[in-house]
Amino acid sequence: MSDGSRRIQRIVIVGGGSAGWMTAAALSRSIDRDCAITLVESDEIGIIGVGEATIPPIKLFNDMLGLNENDFLRRTNGTFKVGIQFVDWGKLGHRYFHPFGSYGRPFDLVQIQHHWQQAHAQGKAAELDEYCMAWAAAKLGRFDQPAQDPRSVLSTFLYAYHFEATLYARLLREFAEARNVTRVEGKILGVEQHPHSGFVERLRLDDGRVVEGELFIDCSGLRALLIEQTLKTGFEDWSNWLPCNRAVAVPCENTELAPYTRSTAHVAGWQWRIPLQHRTGNGHVYSSNFISDDEATAVLLRNLDGKALAEPRPIRFTAGCRKLHWNKNVIAIGLSSGFLEPLESTSIHLIQAGISKLLAYFPDRDFDPLVTREFNRVALAEVERIRDFIILHYHLTGRDDSELWRYCANMSVPESLQYKIDHFRHYGRILPGEMDVFGPSSWLAVHIGQMNWPQRNDPLLGYRNFNATGYLEQLRASMANAAQRMPTHQAYIDRHCKAG
Repeated sequence: MSDGSRRIQRIVIVGGGSAGWMTAAALSRSIDRDCAITLVESDEIGIIGVGEATIPPIKLFNDMLGLNENDFLRRTNGTFKVGIQFVDWGKLGHRYFHPFGSYGRPFDLVQIQHHWQQAHAQGKAAELDEYCMAWAAAKLGRFDQPAQDPRSVLSTFLYAYHFEATLYARLLREFAEARNVTRVEGKILGVEQHPHSGFVERLRLDDGRVVEGELFIDCSGLRALLIEQTLKTGFEDWSNWLPCNRAVAVPCENTELAPYTRSTAHVAGWQWRIPLQHRTGNGHVYSSNFISDDEATAVLLRNLDGKALAEPRPIRFTAGCRKLHWNKNVIAIGLSSGFLEPLESTSIHLIQAGISKLLAYFPDRDFDPLVTREFNRVALAEVERIRDFIILHYHLTGRDDSELWRYCANMSVPESLQYKIDHFRHYGRILPGEMDVFGPSSWLAVHIGQMNWPQRNDPLLGYRNFNATGYLEQLRASMANAAQRMPTHQAYIDRHCKAG
């Protein structure tokens, strides 16, 4: 039985923003008694604020808190997202869509992708995008809730959100403070550790106050105040695989309320477009090895859909992660644990994943190394799978028009990723990976979208007496008809969750 005397009674969260307040909200929802939760932040310290696009698991987090979806979207100027469109990634002039959901529904022992590959090679099938409900809706600018009936094609797509990250943090702050989380305003000037164990014991603020704790959550962003500056945990640098190291961001006037994120590749990086209710978020992620800061800013401003609403804001980073996400009595959540560029909208998800692991492996005051070791193993596996998926976009390119793309096409990639690429190239098979947040449909979208064509079909297909051409065409027509009946994205928002 658990010894109540070993319970942690003081948790200190260092830093606010999305990471800090998501953590505070989740802890306040999960811990009912006998534990003081304190969050220390300073209004003078800014936040990165690029995590405005998400992936479907964010719905689980909001549901866990009991947030009403429509109220959440009204409060954050939010919109819906059914996938990501990639422009000029595989080659100039080419586009493809990474959908949330599946391609059709299973109809044979052999997966639908192999039937599509065979029909497409024979000139009897359209592009892969045409067989997913998410794209059928997205290309028409439509959105509605997925159907609950699994027989309906409207049950085959998922969705996430675009939202204003600072407003989301404000919403969660209200949620957490209403559940007895204490916010302390102030800058941290010093961190004191136990002289023998090295565990963090207290924080000293600029006004002389002291904040003591037993478990510390580092949500201090790229500063990594506790996990790195204090504990010297170490950092795994992945910039040889992910060479982009800077970004410049700017909002602009809204011109199109598309229910998807757009990523457009440029000569030395790529540009995001995230439509919110009141504005569009834009940013240019790039490598300073191949373009100057001024030129990168000019590229961004030239490619805005509307008038810029602020001065461009620069961000610097190095792709990689901490060697340990949990060190002694400090757990890093969010950017303090590492940085993966926002290509597949995983920044908010990695915060959520860190919180889930914190709750799953919640410690007592013994801080058993067995628990810490498993937390770190799972955390590293998850971030490595996301790393590999992002590298896939860069490596699978036919572009040779600039130094960046030539470098990415010819670079060596992690063995774990090369193994997956080889299997797909030979047989069109998607290999599952432990802790892989992106499922088979996601990997299929990028492989095919960036023209990693399989050299042959699944051998089992040759034994099947099934002509899929008619089914595929019926599937495409059914999805197109269903999309036509959906309200526009704007109409759905106006009816259910329009911001005041």
